[in-house]
Amino acid sequence: MIVPPREPKVLRWKIVETSSVTDDSLEAIVNEWTAQGWRFEGMQFAMRESSKRPAMAFVLFTRGEAGRGGDGGEG
Repeated sequence: MIVPPREPKVLRWKIVETSSVTDDSLEAIVNEWTAQGWRFEGMQFAMRESSKRPAMAFVLFTRGEAGRGGDGGEG
């Protein structure tokens, strides 16, 4: 039996930027993208000097896809 070689998977990254840094908005972002098959990897915050609350958040996701190249733009 001959098994065809598997196409290599390419790790794609999705970075979602938000200036609405609340528990509800961050939860909605994580739930929306994980429901689409993306894996949550982490969150980074940009802080203001004048405040202890973050000004922005960057929510990071990855997904393995068949290695066909392309720009990876998911929207």
